[in-house]
Amino acid sequence: ADANTAYRNFFASLTGKRRGRRVGAPRFRSRRDNRQAIRFTRNARFAVTDGRMLRLPKIGDVKLAWSRDLPSEPSSVTIVKDASGRYFASFVVVTTDEPLPELDTEVGIDLGLSTFAVLSDGTVIESPRFFRRAERRLRRAQQNLSRKQKGSRNRAKARIEVAKAHARVSDARTDWAHKHSTTLIRENQAIYVEDLCVTGLARTRLAKSVHDAGWGMFTRMLEEKAARYGRVFGKVDRFFPSTQTCSDCGRVDGKKPLSVRTWTCPCGAVHDRDLNAARNILAAGRAERLNACGETVSLPA
Repeated sequence: ADANTAYRNFFASLTGKRRGRRVGAPRFRSRRDNRQAIRFTRNARFAVTDGRMLRLPKIGDVKLAWSRDLPSEPSSVTIVKDASGRYFASFVVVTTDEPLPELDTEVGIDLGLSTFAVLSDGTVIESPRFFRRAERRLRRAQQNLSRKQKGSRNRAKARIEVAKAHARVSDARTDWAHKHSTTLIRENQAIYVEDLCVTGLARTRLAKSVHDAGWGMFTRMLEEKAARYGRVFGKVDRFFPSTQTCSDCGRVDGKKPLSVRTWTCPCGAVHDRDLNAARNILAAGRAERLNACGETVSLPA
């Protein structure tokens, strides 16, 4: 079914019937991640039993650790085996998301490395640094793998241990991002962040810290949850001088090295670097939102 859809989109793109960017020819999926998956549709007659077990054709009843109740009857289920040997069941269901009650609060977020984020209201979210904390354990697991003979059973066992160690880091980071993004969505009507070039930053000497922070995943969660629950999410241009601009008078005071954490504007205002940037991101996000609505906006000179 997936191959049929892929070829249909490919030929429709060639003939011009499909709008949008051109779709390439179907290719075999990469096997780098050692991930396996199989999908059962309704025609396969899978079922969720009264005992909350998953009945699969030619396999039988499979016991599940349910993360949540299904909101509706599933149309398909995909069984996934990840690199660490864990199995997951992913159901396709129909949901109806209700928007959250409207609020008057809006927030700008300045993402960083020393602290994960500083909000325009002064709240500081510390960086969890999951990879840094697990780096020693990951190194030992990788060294143990490198000592094993290729093709041996012990090497296969060591590979799974490495995959499990990375999975623990990834799961902890994802869980942390979900909890904090949900809190921000619940407590604010509008959220504005800077449109960071994560790909470019990941090519610098800060690459390990940038990947460990997970900015892209966090902002994607904010955007998806905002659309789901009727909130406003906006990105401010990455070239906007949020760090250089005084949030009180609007004066642009020039570039500042990362070592400068506080600075004084000629108007007399003393700014924390990250807090000032978060306030400027909030102001710029509001201005873009009002301009999109056709309202007149006046910013500090």
